[in-house]
Amino acid sequence: MEFSSELPGVPNAFQHLWTPHRMVYIQNGQQPPDHECPFCIATTKSDEESLIVHRGKYAYALLNLFPYNSGHLLVCPYRHIATYDEATPEEIAEIGAITQQAMRTLKTVSRAGGFNIGMNQGELAGAGIAGHLHQHIVPRWLHDANFFPIIAETKALPRLLGEVRNDIATGWNNA
Repeated sequence: MEFSSELPGVPNAFQHLWTPHRMVYIQNGQQPPDHECPFCIATTKSDEESLIVHRGKYAYALLNLFPYNSGHLLVCPYRHIATYDEATPEEIAEIGAITQQAMRTLKTVSRAGGFNIGMNQGELAGAGIAGHLHQHIVPRWLHDANFFPIIAETKALPRLLGEVRNDIATGWNNA
């Protein structure tokens, strides 16, 4: 007689966190080679494939492939520039306007109660993709943090990226 706790994929004393949906990032080449810019490539693909929720004239918003929370958005200029001081006044204005609309949308679509907004500019400052300017918009909710990030260096996200992208893109103009 087998016990369910001995079967593969069933939680056991080690408390494995099974996230098979994340294999798409590994197996399907979601991240381009280091010499290519994922933000420049994103604009050449469909919105669904690139997780783009809004396209403006100078900038666009897309979901982060490796989010801190569900609905974690990035706002990027189309131009491949590395730092904020290289942006034109038009790009700065649209990045700001898209950020405001993203906040309104996330409040409406997911009832976000707060936000972390920021830019890491340069590899030394923590930018994962230092060559292309991008602003993070991380929605927050009361008690959205737990012990996983601190103890296990793991973030548990309740929804798949495609579902979140559809909700945000659909609600973009209604917020």
